[in-house]
Amino acid sequence: MRSPLGFLRPILPVAGACAVALLVGCSKPKYDTSTPVALLDSVQKAVQDGRPEDLPQFIEIAARDIAFDDGVTEESAIGDVKGKLSDMLGQLGRVSRKLKERYAKDLGRKKTELDRVSDRFGFGPVVERAVTDPFAFLDESRAKLTAEDLGDGTAALLYDDKPVAGGFVALVETGGGWRVTVPIELVQSNEYWPQTRHEWAVLASIMLGIENSLTMFESELDQGRFKTLDQASERVGRLLGESVIYASMKDKR
Repeated sequence: MRSPLGFLRPILPVAGACAVALLVGCSKPKYDTSTPVALLDSVQKAVQDGRPEDLPQFIEIAARDIAFDDGVTEESAIGDVKGKLSDMLGQLGRVSRKLKERYAKDLGRKKTELDRVSDRFGFGPVVERAVTDPFAFLDESRAKLTAEDLGDGTAALLYDDKPVAGGFVALVETGGGWRVTVPIELVQSNEYWPQTRHEWAVLASIMLGIENSLTMFESELDQGRFKTLDQASERVGRLLGESVIYASMKDKR
């Protein structure tokens, strides 16, 4: 007797293949970080593929083996900050793409003297670059970035054959591959480096605040509130500034 579902047999392999393709397409890409050079290439790839949210996974911050009063470990607190950073960078990437699509003509226009005078605070070009092409430097600098493997599980990060930030930024080999890091013995003595649960939480709240500001700006952008890129840049710059100021006030409290 013929199965009533027999007509499905010819299309099952096709449907299965489509399902697999869909799942693969939705999964996070795998990056090669098996060597210092491969790590640098992967950072560039994440930027070129429009996935800035993947960048925090290339960062390694050594955590002390401690737990704070609420039971949260420093490792967990750092992980929370990296998670918030990933969300924030992803939102920044989405806003950046929309701005470039919507104001392509403005981006190609040279600034006039009147434009410069009307920029009351002088931050226009900086904000515009930061929100329309925030990750360009990671792509553009790749040709000049090199890594010198020191043979002890670390590598020097060089730009034009000179240590990046005077050697303050380096590469380190971990169980999951190579990562970008900062010498923990140097940052731990810095007064601005988070030392407590509250300070790590404030840093995470800054990332969340910036993400929320970008989300608010994206909503206004979708509503067509800005006629020019200058207007959009001024608005997003103000929102981002307010979010950082609020986080600083929260830190003092």
